[in-house]
Amino acid sequence: MILTIENISVYYGNLLALREVSLKVDKGEIVSLIGANGAGKTTALKAISGVLAPRAGRIVFDGVEISGLPPHRIARMGIAHVPEGRGVFANLTVVENLEMGAYTRRSGQEIRESIEKVFTQFPRLKERSGQSAGTLSGGEQQMLAIGRAMVARPALMLLDEPSMGLSPFLVGEIFRMIEEVNREGVAILLVEQNASMALSIAQRAYVLEAGNIVLQGSTAELQNEPGVRAAYLGGETEGG
Repeated sequence: MILTIENISVYYGNLLALREVSLKVDKGEIVSLIGANGAGKTTALKAISGVLAPRAGRIVFDGVEISGLPPHRIARMGIAHVPEGRGVFANLTVVENLEMGAYTRRSGQEIRESIEKVFTQFPRLKERSGQSAGTLSGGEQQMLAIGRAMVARPALMLLDEPSMGLSPFLVGEIFRMIEEVNREGVAILLVEQNASMALSIAQRAYVLEAGNIVLQGSTAELQNEPGVRAAYLGGETEGG
């Protein structure tokens, strides 16, 4: 396993946001975390990347416990976090944003090669390489946020709501790109409101409700689970 979370509890002040949550991501795997707004999905990603420290439980990445480590140390270990809202630097160019993703690396040649690889996978970014990120469309900014994470060459990428605010066409394009990143060997933990799309590309998934994991299994199992179909996939259970 590249990531193991064991019974973590996370608070905002005195407010319990996650209660004894456990989940796992294997090397090279896509795992989706679905649930309603406010269920604790973003909190889980923030705990993994060090933005929030769990009060209980442990997080292990590639055999090393990272619970409570600062974000910069966790990033250097090989975890890239693409936050909700993309988090691009609006006043910097596309290239400058990509270079920001390389702050954990030392070789200038490797950094240039990584940026060229991003441009190969995201040709639209190459066309706009000299533009300020703030002038890009929402879909292009999402490509840039994912590309910036790729430059760090992570073993695990945390993706928070990559389809938010995008047209159906762009949602499909972004998800195809996520699959491309995964084919490069990067494990992905995906938080996504669009449960149908999230389950379509993942091998396994967890359902989070009110800070608790209430269901888990293969995506095929969850897609056929009546409660999941009714709550997240817009389907109906048998018999109405």
